[in-house]
Amino acid sequence: MIARELISVPSFAFATEVEQGLTSQPKTLPSKLFYDAAGSALFEKITELPEYYLTRTELSILQKYAPAMARAAGRDAAIVELGAGTAAKTCTLLRAFASRQMRVLYFPVDISWAALAEARDRVTQEAPQTSIRPVVADFSGGFAFMRDIPGPKLVLYLGSSIGNFDPEAAIDMLRSVRGQLRKGDTLLLGTDLAKDPSILVPAYDDAQNVTAEFNKNILRRINHDVDADFDLDCFRHVALWNPAQSRMEMHLESLRPQTVNLGSLNLTVKLGNGERIHTENSYKYTIASVREMLTASGFSLAKSWLDRKKWFALHLAMV
Repeated sequence: MIARELISVPSFAFATEVEQGLTSQPKTLPSKLFYDAAGSALFEKITELPEYYLTRTELSILQKYAPAMARAAGRDAAIVELGAGTAAKTCTLLRAFASRQMRVLYFPVDISWAALAEARDRVTQEAPQTSIRPVVADFSGGFAFMRDIPGPKLVLYLGSSIGNFDPEAAIDMLRSVRGQLRKGDTLLLGTDLAKDPSILVPAYDDAQNVTAEFNKNILRRINHDVDADFDLDCFRHVALWNPAQSRMEMHLESLRPQTVNLGSLNLTVKLGNGERIHTENSYKYTIASVREMLTASGFSLAKSWLDRKKWFALHLAMV
């Protein structure tokens, strides 16, 4: 049984990932580096933008079908949410579970301490029957922390966060989760569905430039954490639809030739005019592709719930 109020799991080697990404060709940075306190706050602003349909669409599904989801998942399951953020949508589901069982145990897992602190406050206020036990973790360290959570489990992975992984990596990640679960445990997976680029692109390139600020924040964080001298004004936010890969991509494009020093890493990085740093992928799915991914990961798709426009889906998968 996990007794501590806030559980700390060893974090990723930030400097190593920055160095590897910026010395590769093409240059990349992992999207998880977005989520320091400033990045988490910016992402919360993104979820409220008119162009960013994902959060409100997923919430509408939860609001309509949460009782059915709770029934399908069964009684007395501890709820473990991967990439929980501030748990803005989750309280709807927690209240549905609370109507079926005396006590709900909720383990929000995130890389950001700041987001988890906000999640704890929100859940305490909006779902008071819930006992919350935050877990600070980077998924690259695995999911062994789940072994300390007793009884049956429902694992939540909402927001189409699975779409940030390349297909093979997504299967590997879900397979790792599956390895910590037992017969009768369940997974509730959120996926954004493939749709017209006229809807997709603005969701990642909004008129108020909040997403651009979010994208550039990764450079601001590197400046702070490894004593780098990125000039954020020398980069342009780029969001594009890659139909061959069925994914949205985000990049930071250098607006001129430049040299960046990363003092703590004793590293100098050169960028050409127009050279891009690839910061995020967001894959878009069909029901068939979700089923294939779950099957390859050792799960069995039991039920999918969609919104009226069929833009987004939540899938209950069984172990």
